[in-house]
Amino acid sequence: MNRDSWRSACLLFSDELADGEVTPDALDRPEVAQAVIARQVPSPFSRWYQAREIRSGGLRYDRDVADPFVAARAAVLGPERAAGPPRFLVRVDGFPHHLVRERPDLGTETFARVHAILSDAGVPYLLGVLPWVPESPLDPDASGWRLHDDDERALLGQLRREGVAFGVHGLDHRSRVSRADRRSELRGLRTKALTERLDAAAQTLRDAALHADVFVAPWDRFDADQYAELASRWDVVTGGPATVRTLGFHATPVWRGDAVYLPAYPPLVGAAGPLVEGIEHLASRRTGLWTPVVLDWAQLVEAGWQDLQRLAQTLAGRARPWDEFFAAIAFSRRQAASIMETT
Repeated sequence: MNRDSWRSACLLFSDELADGEVTPDALDRPEVAQAVIARQVPSPFSRWYQAREIRSGGLRYDRDVADPFVAARAAVLGPERAAGPPRFLVRVDGFPHHLVRERPDLGTETFARVHAILSDAGVPYLLGVLPWVPESPLDPDASGWRLHDDDERALLGQLRREGVAFGVHGLDHRSRVSRADRRSELRGLRTKALTERLDAAAQTLRDAALHADVFVAPWDRFDADQYAELASRWDVVTGGPATVRTLGFHATPVWRGDAVYLPAYPPLVGAAGPLVEGIEHLASRRTGLWTPVVLDWAQLVEAGWQDLQRLAQTLAGRARPWDEFFAAIAFSRRQAASIMETT
């Protein structure tokens, strides 16, 4: 296994390695290598085909990601020791909402209620924070934006004090193209323009005293050759079904370069019904895996508050604090470095 694969293996077995329940040499087996293999970005046709399979249900998290990981853990630990509650990592996109200037109903008061529902259920989550609030974000020719207003700053400060984790949600969430299925803030940007936007986004969150270890691309779209820049700045780079079109379908979470790549796939993205079913199914399987879940809070609220409440109750006691995941990432980095030094 190469460095990325060893890091991913150490992340998959972080608890057992840290407790001394297994030794690193126990991970050197084909089931583990197959599950954590560091795959290259596929060809354009393969990415197109994988994106089609995501839409049709031919590629899914529970079968195409969880199954190989579960098999790897069972091969090392045995089925009984490998089993355990899945560790759901909840990501909420995003606040302030990029459409809030056109949709006041998606403002601070509404998100405060979203937070209250998740908090009352004891669901820890990571919030993708939009640094600049745009005017007409779906119009590539528009350019207006503002910083957070007083109410937004106050709520973000409250969330920080209450332990919400933060991710950088682009800079202004303005699409560079008008086609709905191609929207992206980042795709097509050259290096200088990309770094300027990332610098401004990171500085805006620092100025607001919001620490972020995660990058959440608007619309989950960025170019494959932009990944290295993102990974050099943040410990985690997230993705989703839309990222398959540019990066391909990959296991999650896995190390890619300098960061952990954490895409979320169906049935753990989208409408409340499939989300609840997917969470319950994985919980019944006792996969024991870090499992990303993405909540589009605006979509859930528009469907009715009862959907969000039902989803929060389903995640209650099952979602894990992101600090635990960050600690596992740091451990896997150190452990893999030690392994590589001795092999």
